[in-house]
Amino acid sequence: MYAIVDIETTGGYASGNSISEIAIAIHDGEKMVEYFETLINPQTPIPRYIQALTGITNAMVSQAPLFEEVAPKIYSLLHDKVFVAHNVNFDYSFIKHQLAQCGYDIDCKKLCTVRLGRKVLPGQNSYSLGNLCRSLEIEIEQRHRAGGDALATVKLFECILQNDLEGDIQAMLKGNSKEQFLPPNLPVEKVAQLPSCPGVYYFHNQKGKIVYVGKAKDLKKRVNSHFSNNKPGKQKQEFLREIYNISFQLCGSELMAFILESIEIKRLWPLYNRSLKGFQQTYGLYMYEDGRGYQRLVIEKIKRQLRPLYTFNLLLDGINLLKKLIEAFDLCARLCFVDVSPGATLADELSPNEYNERVNNAIQYLSSSLPSFAVVEDIALPKKEYKQGIILMEKGSFYGMGYLPANVSCTHIEEVKKHVTQYPESDYIRGLVYQYASKYPQRKVELNTQSNY
Repeated sequence: MYAIVDIETTGGYASGNSISEIAIAIHDGEKMVEYFETLINPQTPIPRYIQALTGITNAMVSQAPLFEEVAPKIYSLLHDKVFVAHNVNFDYSFIKHQLAQCGYDIDCKKLCTVRLGRKVLPGQNSYSLGNLCRSLEIEIEQRHRAGGDALATVKLFECILQNDLEGDIQAMLKGNSKEQFLPPNLPVEKVAQLPSCPGVYYFHNQKGKIVYVGKAKDLKKRVNSHFSNNKPGKQKQEFLREIYNISFQLCGSELMAFILESIEIKRLWPLYNRSLKGFQQTYGLYMYEDGRGYQRLVIEKIKRQLRPLYTFNLLLDGINLLKKLIEAFDLCARLCFVDVSPGATLADELSPNEYNERVNNAIQYLSSSLPSFAVVEDIALPKKEYKQGIILMEKGSFYGMGYLPANVSCTHIEEVKKHVTQYPESDYIRGLVYQYASKYPQRKVELNTQSNY
């Protein structure tokens, strides 16, 4: 037995909105055997744009029953049926959420007529309810009303039943079928083609724009996990509606996937990524020459057009490092902007060449104290000429990553650079690599950095 359902609501997600109308048609696979329809008082004002879309006004629902009054009837109709709807996860999330608030727990098998339409009735220009019914010459008497849309979905479902020659309905109802959990606009083939390898995946919206970037040790498993629950919150529901396509990039290892994810989030700034957007260096140590020829060290906020000598998340970290260099190499605190009080500077005692030698010694020390090394991992990418994945750190900073062919050894930094793609540096990536190198010291390779290579 099937329960073919349509609802109207006060908004787009269940946890912050309410049902204003519901229609349920009970179908035995051949014909409709029972029908229930009612307006519901949502106990909250219906937004004007929804009133304009549905025609349901606040006055119309003011005397309608509360959901808790019709909850027993709704539960009795649904609890032992297959729940059918156009974009089933939306309707199901609302009804399950509101029934749970009334003490009823439903756990129905579900069928989505959007997904079934794509399989059983391929080649349609659009699988929205209105366009699909128009293409199939199914009349909708009251569009955007629960009753009109539910009865149209009944006719659509009957059409699908008649044309289901490959047993797609039964396949979707199997316990191990994950397709019914997928977003309604995402073709199942896009998920099926994902490999079980490390990589970065991209969710695209209807216009092809990337709205989410994620990383995975197993791409297929991780992507499916996004759709394994149907939380009623706004973010989850809007997220699912936006997904129309998936693309991916394979990576040689999980660490490389972590790094690429961070880089891509910074590059693309996807709408639904929350974490990693804030991981960026705030301050850098810079050197410049003033009008008198003195080289001056200064801590400044990161400047895109200039490459810093070193980067810091906190201003205090940068000042502390600069103070150590001032003390160790007898630099001038005023010329380094650490001491901003008026007074004499070393420029009054030393020539530019004499003072600049001290600054250069400090910079050389800083560079030499920062290690250059590679993290090298065995990989199993489809291209057989690649044997190892490599992540390069130069003078304490992340330089980039790539793949070494089987006939190339990892010894000198300049040779390694030929096989590495340079990427932007960040504290987050630097921390990942240092943490990994500490955990797996056998995968850390010190590199020769002599310039006479």
